[in-house]
Amino acid sequence: MPDPVLSLKDVTLSLRGNAGMVGILHGITLDVNRGETLGLIGPSGSGKSSLLMIMGGLERATSGSVQALGQDLTAMNEDALARFRRDHMGVVFQSFHLIPTMTALENVATPLELAGVKDAFDRAQAELEAVGLGHRADHYPAQMSGGEQQRVALARASAPRPQILLADEPTGNLDGANGTAIMDLLFGLRDRHGATLVLVTHSNTLAARCDRIVRLTDGQVAKDAQAAE
Repeated sequence: MPDPVLSLKDVTLSLRGNAGMVGILHGITLDVNRGETLGLIGPSGSGKSSLLMIMGGLERATSGSVQALGQDLTAMNEDALARFRRDHMGVVFQSFHLIPTMTALENVATPLELAGVKDAFDRAQAELEAVGLGHRADHYPAQMSGGEQQRVALARASAPRPQILLADEPTGNLDGANGTAIMDLLFGLRDRHGATLVLVTHSNTLAARCDRIVRLTDGQVAKDAQAAE
């Protein structure tokens, strides 16, 4: 039986622009099942990143309902959403979003400390080891390459053992070799922790590694199909 961890029903999103309100998403209905890997693809401006942000409670739907792990995200205030993400979600962005004044180890340990994990630094070190950066634990973001910074961001997202991993173009700022390595790590972390993974990507090759591919066009689901074997 399907076991959705994310469930969106008739979701719309409109944002105010210079010329007034602009429709971004139009009536999105979509379930993502436990343990599934879902690739969100489509041309620039199709609403992929906006949809991912709504799944993570980082953007509020204009209308419709968004449920994650049986909880209604649309009914939560900002503090409740932040706690829910802390406890249940890991988010990886294209631009890393590391704290520049913190070492790699401190960046990974911070969400664990906020969650009250007693062995936060030990677990953070283990996650850095898992992405091949144990030897860079004391380095600051400015001392690391883009690929290394994204590995730290992956370690930070996976350290709390999230049930849902959301990744927005995680290889967008990296060259081919680094991008492939990051995707191998991302899928490896998914396998290791059993998380559900939703991945926004422009790469058909990366999307094909997912169990299922959803194509967006003009803020609507244009295609929803199992990835080819």
